[in-house]
Amino acid sequence: MDADFWLARWQNNELGFQLDAVHPLLQRCLPEVLAQHRRVLVPLCGKSLDMCYLAQHLPVTGVELSQIACNDFFVSNQIAYTVTAQAPFQCYHSERIALWQGDFFALTKAHLADAELVYDRAALIALPPQMRQQYAAKLKQLLPSGSTILLISLEYPQHEKQGPPFSVSQQELALLFEGAKISLLAELEQTGKGFARRRFLTSSLVEKAYSIRLP
Repeated sequence: MDADFWLARWQNNELGFQLDAVHPLLQRCLPEVLAQHRRVLVPLCGKSLDMCYLAQHLPVTGVELSQIACNDFFVSNQIAYTVTAQAPFQCYHSERIALWQGDFFALTKAHLADAELVYDRAALIALPPQMRQQYAAKLKQLLPSGSTILLISLEYPQHEKQGPPFSVSQQELALLFEGAKISLLAELEQTGKGFARRRFLTSSLVEKAYSIRLP
């Protein structure tokens, strides 16, 4: 599952993971992790409306592979923006939101500014197991001690459906973020309702919001 896979999804408008509204678990759980954070990082952000909601509370730094997604985000939300080349990224930025268009794994601490809060709704669960390990390791490399990740995960019997999105349990999170304090904040029963724009014919389907505080 390489970059071409996701770029093709955007090119072909196959956006089954895209929500048409702010995620209810974000609205419910953000106050519990907001604290005194100064900026929020949104990895693999797509053109999520969640960033507009987050920007009401904190400046937002997003990272997204697709140029189409970055452009569509600002245009569809009628936000004035400029684009500057800062190799190896293109930076789309407005007053409150900056999107680094390029490979997440090329990100450095300098790109994060003062972000110590991460919001992840559909990044980790979009990745197969080996890439989830690489993703978690990258976050731990980028973020200072004490940073918080607000993660919305997905759980279903993995043998019943091929990802992405993949099922990621709290037990796996404990392995990926060893030593972190992981707290379950809320759950959203989605059995029979599907995931975003996708139908999910599985015997169970639950979205779970976690607070992950890095050691």
